[in-house]
Amino acid sequence: MTTIFRYALARFRGLIFGWGLALFLLSILSVARYDIMRENQETIRQILQGSVGQFVALFGDPTRLMTPGGFLSLAFFSYLPLILGVFAVLAGSGLLVADVENGTLDLVLAHPVSRTALFLGRLLALAVATVAILALSWLGFVVAMNWSTLDVGWWAMARPFVSLLALLFFFGGLALLLSMTLPSRRLAAMWAGMVLVGSFFLTTLARLDTSLEPVARVSPVSYYQSGEAVEGLNGSWLAGLLGTAGLFTALAWWRFQRRDIRVVGEGGWRWPLVRGPGFTRTKLPFSLRNLRTQAKK
Repeated sequence: MTTIFRYALARFRGLIFGWGLALFLLSILSVARYDIMRENQETIRQILQGSVGQFVALFGDPTRLMTPGGFLSLAFFSYLPLILGVFAVLAGSGLLVADVENGTLDLVLAHPVSRTALFLGRLLALAVATVAILALSWLGFVVAMNWSTLDVGWWAMARPFVSLLALLFFFGGLALLLSMTLPSRRLAAMWAGMVLVGSFFLTTLARLDTSLEPVARVSPVSYYQSGEAVEGLNGSWLAGLLGTAGLFTALAWWRFQRRDIRVVGEGGWRWPLVRGPGFTRTKLPFSLRNLRTQAKK
């Protein structure tokens, strides 16, 4: 399993540096914006009293904009579930099925390696890659706060990333499970992406329309603490996201143990009323081309 983990992690190397470096620079810019806002507090408060304040309320409490937790939520962590969720969905849906569709997974399994070892090795590599991306983003905050008035400790700054990590594990596990159930990776990524986008906007709109709050309770993004986690993590929410992600992963492993290794998408779903054990294709004695030829005659 160690060899599989190292090889899979090497495949994530470009994604780690690409996503991580981008978030590292974005973290530094976010800290710099905090200092600018502190210098113009009165002007910003006046602006927020108008329609701009209603727009800002979509992503957090505008009255807490000058607090570290409120600022981090509005300026950085509010949109990360949607952005990094794309990475989690694509990486989770293609973790194993991408090689199945390329026709290379059967060659890997021809070596003396069990399916469980392959599954766990790649899953661990995905988890480490996700943690590495978030760690680079966290490092950007730690470096920039040395020259900023944003007074947040190292561990307190790590709490929002822990909440975000649990949410990414949720959507990554969901995409992995769907890739083991649906006939192709594209369908799995599409459905997992729809759940991600729908959950994000449902939770966002529920902040303005209180009638949506009962529906938003089923949204996983509702249990993401964003920048407010610097004041303390909600253990129940964190355990719920991680537990559900673990359940998705266990079901995906169970499906992987029992599925045929073949090119997915070719006869992946069979209609029971049309195809059965005794169903055979019959060739019709005519075709549309023959019918057109006879009509011209």
